[in-house]
Amino acid sequence: MVVCPGAASGAISPTASVTAPAAGAAGGTVRAIMLHPDPVLRAVCAPAAALTAAQRRALVADLFATLYHAGGRGLAAPQIGVTRRVLVMDAGWKAGAPSPLAMFDPRIMWRSPLADEAEEMCLSIPGRPVRVRRAAAIRLAFADADGAGREIALDGAAARIAQHELDHLDGVLILDALPAGPGA
Repeated sequence: MVVCPGAASGAISPTASVTAPAAGAAGGTVRAIMLHPDPVLRAVCAPAAALTAAQRRALVADLFATLYHAGGRGLAAPQIGVTRRVLVMDAGWKAGAPSPLAMFDPRIMWRSPLADEAEEMCLSIPGRPVRVRRAAAIRLAFADADGAGREIALDGAAARIAQHELDHLDGVLILDALPAGPGA
């Protein structure tokens, strides 16, 4: 999860409720955020295609409720203990321009050869910002909450958020970008 410096960090109460600032997140339950070194954060997630429509809706609602409650801009399913290839993000809600996006089985179809480096934080690794180099723009293919295939081009903060969350689906953490190597 990419968060702005100063955002809330640490474990989230598994029973709290929240009114989400973006459409589509109402009704979700705020879940506990898994903290490093919980082994679920290193799991390579299973495809989400096997989830039923009801399971998809419930998972997305819980992910968005947890995301907004924690003050983040992206959250991947393993961060709430679900090892499925699902992520949610909302790059604009903190600036008053909500743009919620849920992705099932996302994959990067193209990466810009241009890259930039920026400090990232992760709610699963509270208080430990890490500079990470990422592609400046990407194109993703994914299924939406209804199972329909979609593609989207992202750049700037949205591209960084998506790449950070995609890393979580493969058990990769921002700590792996440190010079000392994986899990430093």
